[in-house]
Amino acid sequence: MLSAPAPAEARPSARGSAVELADIFRPYGAAYRQTHPLSRAQRRAMHAIETCRTAALGGQISRCDRCGETHYVYHSCRNRHCPKCQTLAKERWRAARRAELLPVPYFHLVFTLPHELNPLAQGNPRLIYELLFASASATLLEFGRNPRWAGGEIAATLVLHTWGQTLTQHLHVHALVAGGALGPKGQWIATRRGFLFPVQALSQVFRGKFLHALSGAFAQDRLRFGGSTTALAEPSARRGLLATLRAKPWVVYAKHTLCGPEQVLDYLGRYVQRVAISNERLLELNEGSVRFAWRDRAQANRQRTMRLPAGQFLERFLLHVLPQGFMRIRHYGLLANRHKRNRLAQARAALERTDCRRQRLGVEPTCVEDVGERSGVDRGEPLPHGSGIPRSEGRSAPRPSTSSGARSSSNRRTSSARRTRSRPSFTARSSRCSPDG
Repeated sequence: MLSAPAPAEARPSARGSAVELADIFRPYGAAYRQTHPLSRAQRRAMHAIETCRTAALGGQISRCDRCGETHYVYHSCRNRHCPKCQTLAKERWRAARRAELLPVPYFHLVFTLPHELNPLAQGNPRLIYELLFASASATLLEFGRNPRWAGGEIAATLVLHTWGQTLTQHLHVHALVAGGALGPKGQWIATRRGFLFPVQALSQVFRGKFLHALSGAFAQDRLRFGGSTTALAEPSARRGLLATLRAKPWVVYAKHTLCGPEQVLDYLGRYVQRVAISNERLLELNEGSVRFAWRDRAQANRQRTMRLPAGQFLERFLLHVLPQGFMRIRHYGLLANRHKRNRLAQARAALERTDCRRQRLGVEPTCVEDVGERSGVDRGEPLPHGSGIPRSEGRSAPRPSTSSGARSSSNRRTSSARRTRSRPSFTARSSRCSPDG
């Protein structure tokens, strides 16, 4: 390894005259450190971004044998908050996940915390993020194990995001969930076509689990208070906050994704290894202010620009630096590390048996369309608070009605066989084939 002689400030941006995040941190980072208390993780992220691909990290020198031209290649910082160091990490993650995907439709869900919890999260980020992961995953696993919806163990991957388009705090987790579950008898139980779980029920259960865990954290004195949260040191203020959070609806958003393995990987790749703002959105750094692009969700994703003082921009960005060692991508159910290899093998074997039964019934394997593309739903971030939940996604499919009188066993078998012949699009809901969800 050779150290390149050019100083960090003299090296032009790889994108020419365009602004990079490092171009903002280098002139304004030192003054910001002196006037703001920062965590160790925030200081390390600032230093990594400032020195990424500069002489400070060293590099290699390439020299042409013919003309003698010298080319410096500087080392990258590989910090997970640096916008220039995520491509390789994303590709490595995709390669590791490719073998874990199942040949079934997938669903994208987003669990969002109310903004009233933002001040509490700023002083207790690790605890609040842990509660968010625990509540969202427990909700999904509970619905998956419920025989009404699946009746087995689901496969879910959750990714934490903490930002909105303008770099304000917007705490939420993206969840990619396979459309089905591994049943207790080793059978694959597929969910209804185009439907996973009712989002309104998910929202209520998610809210209940999170508030129960938060009240337990209050009782055990696991939270620190300061600034705008100082009043929460009093039990009455805590009860008031819990009552406010319990009275408002929480946002859970759901939509379909593609069902092919590569399409699912591409889709999920948009959410993993992402930082609060990319260099492509930075437009200008001029006279101590930063101008950047953002999308206005309330105006059909209309492209807008915002200008912030450099210090305020740094403050907003550093809100999204995760605690040291915090895992922001987690796997649950069939993908949990303890039993992942065996559970995935069982799921694939069950799906092969299901495909054989489909072939015997003359039914083609089905695949859910990417309705997000058809309906114009944006793929980037969840809906903001107060946006409402699509009514069609919160309802379960109607069940066939039955007469109130008693029926003989032979009539039941005849009626079941008639329904099977008339509607061959079979969905496995239990250990036996069932014509309807």
